[in-house]
Amino acid sequence: MKRLVFLLLVILIHGFSPASTLTYRRAIERVTSLDPAEAASAYASRCVSLIYEPLLEYDYEARPYALRPCLATAMPEISEDGLTYTFVIDTNACFTADQCFGLGADGAPLSRHVTAEDFVFSLKRLADAKVASSGYWLLDGHIKGIEAFREASKGAAPTDYALDVEGLQAPAPDRLVIKLSSPSPVFLWQMAMPYVAAVPREAVEFYGAAFRDHPVGTGPYALEKWRRNYSLRFRRNEAWRGWRKNSNPKSEFQPFDFLYFPTIDDPSTQWLAFLAGELDLQGEILRDNWDDVIGPDGALSPALAGRGIVLERAPTLEVGYIGINMRDPLLGGNKALRQALNAAFDTSRWERFHRGRALASNGPVPPNVAGADNSPLPFGRGAEVARRLLAEAGYPDGRDPATGRRLRLVLDIGKTSQDIRESTELLVAFMDECGIELVPEYHTWPAFLKKVGEGRSQLFRIAWVGDYPDAENFLQLFYGPNASPGPNRCNYENPEYDALFREAMAAPEERRLELYGEMQRILKEDCPWIFVSHAVSAALVGPRVKGYRAHDFPYGMEKHLRAK
Repeated sequence: MKRLVFLLLVILIHGFSPASTLTYRRAIERVTSLDPAEAASAYASRCVSLIYEPLLEYDYEARPYALRPCLATAMPEISEDGLTYTFVIDTNACFTADQCFGLGADGAPLSRHVTAEDFVFSLKRLADAKVASSGYWLLDGHIKGIEAFREASKGAAPTDYALDVEGLQAPAPDRLVIKLSSPSPVFLWQMAMPYVAAVPREAVEFYGAAFRDHPVGTGPYALEKWRRNYSLRFRRNEAWRGWRKNSNPKSEFQPFDFLYFPTIDDPSTQWLAFLAGELDLQGEILRDNWDDVIGPDGALSPALAGRGIVLERAPTLEVGYIGINMRDPLLGGNKALRQALNAAFDTSRWERFHRGRALASNGPVPPNVAGADNSPLPFGRGAEVARRLLAEAGYPDGRDPATGRRLRLVLDIGKTSQDIRESTELLVAFMDECGIELVPEYHTWPAFLKKVGEGRSQLFRIAWVGDYPDAENFLQLFYGPNASPGPNRCNYENPEYDALFREAMAAPEERRLELYGEMQRILKEDCPWIFVSHAVSAALVGPRVKGYRAHDFPYGMEKHLRAK
């Protein structure tokens, strides 16, 4: 059956990818929107960042990570008090030609240059309550006057974007001034996120609700065709200023003219497609294939290396966790029960199962981030500890004394791959050994996100990929005001924690790192998550691709790839 699926996939790829040798092909998860304000998943962010650009971006080569200008011409001028940032906008940048800008005398769609007002509009739109962007947390409490604008947008009348926001000003077409309510150590990292990319007001108004399907950006690629739930295809934006700056007609290596992203749900089929040369990147090596790919010395197998395939391996800023909905009447008010769930998680067996692709975690912050506290959980781990905590929680041997029945918990999951199912079976076994009945419920990714975002899950298995390399980005997942539909999906609310978080945002670096440690100690005690693991990336790059580098923030980075 898998062979038949693979043959159909080959037909799909050849049938819909452009007839060009300069086509980069990689599988991708389902994407529901190409609107930057709705770029809530890593997969959507990857696609959005091909089309749209923010003020700043990550330097592709720099390690440790560093920022550089994108739609800004230089890094911003920052006031002495750390509250005012002045950006100079690259007004040579243009949005791709589209009918939303009108038609020329020849009937062809027009374009226009980017201005500072585009960022004023885009950031206001991120705050618009009617847009309901999950990225509003980037602005909330940070930019002066943004809360008043959001409050005004909650009425039934159309949002008035002419309303003045003190912290968002465009005194000239090429000058953007952003004023913060308080100093922020992560503000510049945030200005490199897909959420804050420049979108043209004309496109938003012209397409209305369909804007998510009709992207109009300034980036290196433009959407050519989207077969929802099947594939996305992008073409190189010939007018992008970056191609002109970096072009070298004498180079034998050229940018890819097309990017083709098919949706392949089955990892085994994806693996076969890569081996057959139908995909240029295999971003996930199946656990069952690990020994065939990676030798005892950790190097790529000679068979694959001989084909020109390259292994790119690196620690990541991805943290996998099981969220505990703190609004759930059973779990939210029972700390000992949440601690028991963490104690029941067998870290050594989890690491052995993943064969070097995951490091068990004792907290939410990856170990390669400054301020991470990876000390053991204060109550310990193991089945014996879990059973003691269960008794303390009122469930001796995992049973409810009032009914005599086993404690039954439902775990929502948004993927159905073999690896996910097998690892979930392991989670079920961990809990079963302590007397808990863990019941997995599988959903499509969009249905899963909807259920979690609406706070209807009891437990949910998911991962968070760091938006920037600062512990704040992981700790804000527990900040009370960020509760669902924001990134605080577990709906954790703790006044002490929130106060420490706010203090950390205004503190100098040394004190901020101390506060980060205090916050993590609170989380390890309260356990709003089951702390699972941090991912280690191991990508295989096909022989047609030059210039690939493992990157925790790969959004829009395909512009750096070249075709051999």
